[in-house]
Amino acid sequence: MAQPTQPSRPQDRDVGALDVDVLVIGGGQAGLAAGYYLHRLARDAANGRGGPAPSYAILDAGARPGGAWRDYWESLELFSAAAFSSLPGHQMPAWAGDGNPSAGHVVEYLKAYETRYGLPVHRPTRVLAVRDGAGGGFSTEAVTGAGTGAGTGTETWTSRVVINATGTWTRPALPAVPGSGDFVGEQLHTADYRGPDAFAGQRVVVVGGGNSGAQVAADLLPAASVTWVTRKPPRYLPDDVDGRALFQIASRHVRALARGEESPGGVGSLGDIVAVPPVRRARDAGLLKPLPMFSRATPTGVAWDDGRSQEVDAIIWCTGFGPQLDHLASLGLDAGAGAPTTDPAPPTLSADRPGLFFLGYGDWCGPASATLIGVGPFARDTVAAAGRHALAPSPAPS
Repeated sequence: MAQPTQPSRPQDRDVGALDVDVLVIGGGQAGLAAGYYLHRLARDAANGRGGPAPSYAILDAGARPGGAWRDYWESLELFSAAAFSSLPGHQMPAWAGDGNPSAGHVVEYLKAYETRYGLPVHRPTRVLAVRDGAGGGFSTEAVTGAGTGAGTGTETWTSRVVINATGTWTRPALPAVPGSGDFVGEQLHTADYRGPDAFAGQRVVVVGGGNSGAQVAADLLPAASVTWVTRKPPRYLPDDVDGRALFQIASRHVRALARGEESPGGVGSLGDIVAVPPVRRARDAGLLKPLPMFSRATPTGVAWDDGRSQEVDAIIWCTGFGPQLDHLASLGLDAGAGAPTTDPAPPTLSADRPGLFFLGYGDWCGPASATLIGVGPFARDTVAAAGRHALAPSPAPS
């Protein structure tokens, strides 16, 4: 395993092979964006600019680069062109195909990004638990090698800072719907959907009125008989709104709130669904006609309170995700609102635990931070704050 980077640092700590100032958990787009700014601090320090830089490492549970993008369905495409879908420092290469870049194109971009900056990503390394460590720091227990066929091992990392960038893909949200346990057909979440071929000729109910619900329903239409159900009428954003516009809208909203001014409205004020070309074509052809959410599942289908019922072969739950934070349980964070409480400056900083940051989960820790184009500013501010914390003098022993 490659050793963590060790740029110049304070000399008041015993540095071991698995001891770093800043530990980034997650090697997807948010983790790599943090890695870029940490790399830049190390580069500047090596060139005599900006003072000492924190040492760092990135732990990624995946066996290969690409984060969650590696697991998306084949036809998924970005909300905007490559020029407006880039991480900080390096623009995504142009996409030669139709529409916007595919998930596979993003995977190759993230792989090249990681290599370009020589980021110290350790994979596959799955974090089991983050605990309070000595001197106000952290002790992180992880298992290595899972899924490689080479056997597994365990290791413990110590750090002054943890930047949690684990994303949401591995934490699908499934609603409690009466009868769903009795349904004998196939049930899967967006996270398990790989494409329409497996559903050829079947009757499929797609549940969810957001982007994934509309995109999966549109993707299935040529192959299956699709029923799209939503809890409320779907709201499409204007057709000219893409990922770049979403980022700009979210940024204006944040700036207005920070200045104490009336917000012009966030993304949610415009709608819930980006009309990417496949969705727009299906909508304009009259093929995306949502029904109200069914009230219960039956052994062979779904049923509504008004007496209607429908026989189906499969239910696909496009019902969102939650942050993957199980490994932080021992820190006793306040998550009363469904997510840990964060500080406004920066919004990624834990309000409960000094030295802990959350990056890339969206609104509760930075509007648009769950997107390629949007995570950069929050990664920059997070790394700046993380570096200050990591390099501050260690507290004196009590």
